[in-house]
Amino acid sequence: MANDNKIETLITARKSLKLSLEKSKALGLALGKAGPRLEEINQRLPSLESAVRPIRADKDALVAVGGHINRAVSPAAAVLKVFDAVHGLEKSLLSDPRNDLPGYLSVLKRLEEALKFLADNCGLAIQWLEDIVEYLEDNMVADERFLSNLKKSLKNLRELQDDGERAHLDGGLLDAALDKLENEFRRLLTEHSNPLPMSSSSSLGEQACIAPSPLPVSVIQKLQAILVRLMANKRLDKCISIYVEVRSSNVRASLQALNLDYLEISVSEFNDVTSIEGYIAQWGKHLEFAVKHLFEAEYKLCIDVFERMGLDVWMGCFAKIAAQAGILAFLQFGKTVTESRKDPNKLLKLLDIFASLNKLRLDFNRLFGGAACVEIQNLTRDLIKRVIDGAAELFWELLDQVKLQREIPPPPDGSVPKLVIIIIDYCNKLLGDDYKTILTQVLVIHRSWKHEKFRERVVVNEVLNIIKAIEQNLETWMKVIEDCTLSHFFAMNNHWYLYKHLKGTKVGDLLGDSWLKEHEQSKDYHSTYFLKDSWGKLPGHLSREGLLMFSGGRATARDLVKKRLKAFNEAFDEMYTKQSNWVVSDKDLREKTCQVVVQAVVPVYRSYMQNYGPLVEQDASSSKYAKYTVQTLEKMLMSLFQPKPGRYGSFKGRQSSGKFNNGVADLRRTASAVV
Repeated sequence: MANDNKIETLITARKSLKLSLEKSKALGLALGKAGPRLEEINQRLPSLESAVRPIRADKDALVAVGGHINRAVSPAAAVLKVFDAVHGLEKSLLSDPRNDLPGYLSVLKRLEEALKFLADNCGLAIQWLEDIVEYLEDNMVADERFLSNLKKSLKNLRELQDDGERAHLDGGLLDAALDKLENEFRRLLTEHSNPLPMSSSSSLGEQACIAPSPLPVSVIQKLQAILVRLMANKRLDKCISIYVEVRSSNVRASLQALNLDYLEISVSEFNDVTSIEGYIAQWGKHLEFAVKHLFEAEYKLCIDVFERMGLDVWMGCFAKIAAQAGILAFLQFGKTVTESRKDPNKLLKLLDIFASLNKLRLDFNRLFGGAACVEIQNLTRDLIKRVIDGAAELFWELLDQVKLQREIPPPPDGSVPKLVIIIIDYCNKLLGDDYKTILTQVLVIHRSWKHEKFRERVVVNEVLNIIKAIEQNLETWMKVIEDCTLSHFFAMNNHWYLYKHLKGTKVGDLLGDSWLKEHEQSKDYHSTYFLKDSWGKLPGHLSREGLLMFSGGRATARDLVKKRLKAFNEAFDEMYTKQSNWVVSDKDLREKTCQVVVQAVVPVYRSYMQNYGPLVEQDASSSKYAKYTVQTLEKMLMSLFQPKPGRYGSFKGRQSSGKFNNGVADLRRTASAVV
């Protein structure tokens, strides 16, 4: 019984323990589920706290916050509205301006106005928002984390505002639109910039005096409208660069047909060019064409396109075009001429250059007179000074150089020395219509630089002194020629040259008819003595003495004929060989001199051979005596005194003063080298 009670007690305890364990287990499960919910509640508490904070805030602060928020949000809303409008312009501004340039410019201006509004008001809107955040923070009306995020956003906006980058306001739309306008500016220029039609063979004088405006008015108006917008956005420099590039390239293309390669000739190459006078003549015509046709047109076009931008802008633009298009190369060529060695024609070359520059003086002053063209002005002034100094120096040294040549032997062929040819040609040109006025002007300027007075007849007197010096040279050379016949031949040549090349010229008129007549008579005098001392002696070898009626017998007559023909042949051969190297350059004088020689020799020879030739012609050795037929003799004599090819190639002689390097204006080069 007692055991049964114990067992029952144990069973009851067991059930009770089991029940407790099940309850504990259920409680554990319930606690496990409650943990996440408590965490969720913990996380929601701050937001709940924020939600009820206004309820906890001061009543006056809660009443005022609404007005603050409305005042801050109103500017911000206006800014956002303009932002939306800017994005609405994007499609129009990313299109091609050529389709509707006025419309494109109008839309662009609206964008500029919108961006100006944003630039002026974004900062104000940000300031208002910063103020309301500060108010909310001071009065604890809003959650701290919310305020922290809002302050961070406003800080980023403020940094973008202070950065000043316009692209932050429009996403780079304005820059893209301006790029398109620049491209349209280039396109309009390029498509309407055509080189002036011409060819290198056409006469430059046939071109119109002044080239017309090279762009249509409608195109100029479009360019001006584009410039206004680009200038308003600080893009003017880029436009000027585009304009200069396109227009200077167009001018260069216009000049290419003229074949201006000679402008690049260096000083060393210049000294080796034989046709440089032709280049200088071309240079003057090409420079005049470039100034009056091309640069004149560019000058006017720069005014038309850039006038609204101001004087400095359009003048600076034109200066760059002129420099890049080739005006500097023209001036450099002139400088190269002044730096070249002093050859026989350098004085005339310098006068040609001065004449070309002087002709364009007014054009140069008008086109290149602005401050922007200072480089062109300096190069032009330097060139003019070099030309005037060089020309004056050469002119005043000419007389001394002629005198120096007196010590140089005359040409051994009896011809006219190159010195005489050059100087006579020089003097005729210097007093001719083409050069006298130019030379006088150069000398007047040169004297004025030295503060010296210019005498009216100084050019004439100096030229006449040079001619007198040439005469003295000829007299000296005649005396130093040991061969009397050659001396007369040389005198005949040179007196005739002076007479023929000065008669009818300004120099000849100044010298007078008596002076010219004197040289003509001197030519005749020396021609007579030349013939008498040389060919005039040949007929004496064909004497008829002892041959009349064959008084001494036929055999004796034959021997006399042989002897006299042999003496004639030997004298003829010696004289012909000697004088075959002599030269008469003047065709008329040469033919006349040969005819006189023929007249002196051939008729006597013909008569002699007709009468006595048969005596030796039947002899076995007849060819030794009847050496020449009459026709052969006449042909040989008429072929005398011919100029030799290349005789006048250059001067070579001693250096005497160090002032010249060669030529005449390097007259130190000996006239004897003419042979």
